[in-house]
Amino acid sequence: MDPAALVAQLHQRKVQKARHGMTVAKMIEERIDWMKTLERKKDGEMRPRIESWSNSASHLRRFVKPTLGHMDPREVTRQHIAELSNDILEGKFGVPSVSNARHMRRAVSGLYTWAGEAGRDYVSETHRPCFNLPKLPKEHARERVLTVDEIRIFWHGLDRDDLPWDRKTRLALKFELVTMLRSRELLGAERDELFDLDGSAPYFRVPAKRVKKRRVIEQPLSDLAVEIIREAMASDAQQFVFESPVYPGQPIHRIAMATALRGTKQEKNKDKSKKPGLCELLGLKVFTPHDLRRTAATLAGELGYSDAAIAKCLDHAVTKDDGERVNRVTGIYNQSKRAQQKRAVLDGIAAELRRIVGGPAKHQNARLAA
Repeated sequence: MDPAALVAQLHQRKVQKARHGMTVAKMIEERIDWMKTLERKKDGEMRPRIESWSNSASHLRRFVKPTLGHMDPREVTRQHIAELSNDILEGKFGVPSVSNARHMRRAVSGLYTWAGEAGRDYVSETHRPCFNLPKLPKEHARERVLTVDEIRIFWHGLDRDDLPWDRKTRLALKFELVTMLRSRELLGAERDELFDLDGSAPYFRVPAKRVKKRRVIEQPLSDLAVEIIREAMASDAQQFVFESPVYPGQPIHRIAMATALRGTKQEKNKDKSKKPGLCELLGLKVFTPHDLRRTAATLAGELGYSDAAIAKCLDHAVTKDDGERVNRVTGIYNQSKRAQQKRAVLDGIAAELRRIVGGPAKHQNARLAA
C-alpha cells in the first residue's frame, strides 16, 4: 500500500475510534449548538448561523432523540427514518402530522450532511439515511378564507370590552388583515420603522431579519392601517407598536395572535384554567393569523387586482407581471412601480373592509379602528 494512503487510513481509524463514543443524542446537541452560534450577517447584526435553528432543534429533540438517541450515528439507516416517519404519521407522538414527518426528515438530512463534513467526520460523507425514502402523503393546502359575514363579526367582535384578550393583540390581528404582512413581520414593528404617517404615502419598512426570505419589505400603509397604528401607539415613549401588556418595552410574543384565536388548554397539574379563544367567543370556525393574509388576498382578487400585484403585497416571488415575464434585475430596480401597485391593492382592501364592516367613509371624524 502507498505510504500516504496507509497514513490516511490509520488517521481515519484513529478518528473513528475517537468518535466511537458518539451517539445520535450527543450529535444532535452539538448540531444545535453549532446552528445557534452567533455570527455577523450581511446587515452587520450578530445572529445565529441558522436563524431557523429552533425549528430543526424542536423536530430533532421531539422525534429523533427519544427514538434513535442511544444509537451510534453510523448505524442509523433509511429503515430507521422511514419507521420514525410512519410513527409520526400514525400519531404515536401526538396528533398525526405529515408536516412534522417532512420537517423531521429535513432536520435529519441537515444533521447528517453537517456530521459528515471534513474535520467533523462523525459519519462518512456518503452516509445519508434520508436518501430515497418513501414519499410522504400529500399535504392538503389550507384554504380557510373568512366570509363577508365572518369578517364583519370578527372585526366588530375585536372591539368588545368583555373579551379576555388584550387590546394590542386584537389590534395586531386587524393589522394583519389590513396589511397582508406575516405575524412575525408586523409584531416586532418599531416606531422608527414607520415613515410618513402624516403624509400622503405612509409605509412600514420591515427589516430583513424579520422577513421570511431575508429581504427588506417596504409595505405601503392604507389610511385604515395608519388608524390602527395610532391607537396602538398610546404613548410617545412607546418603541414597539404592539407592545406586550406583560413585558413593557418588549413586543407581543410571536405566537400571541395564534394563541388568542384558538385559546389555551387546561394545563395538567397547574393552577391554570382553559382560556377560550376569540374564534370560540365570537362563534367563528377556527382560523389562524395566516388565514387573515389569505382572506385579504382573496378580497383583492375579487376586487379585480392582478395576481402579480397581490403576490407583491404578500412578499411572494413574482415571475410574471400582467402577463409579462419579470427579469430579476428589473424586479429589483423598478421599486417605484412595485410600490404603486402594492399601495393600490392595500388601499382597495381597506376601502372594501370599511364597506363590509359598515365603518365610516374616509376622512370622517369617527374612527373604525377604535
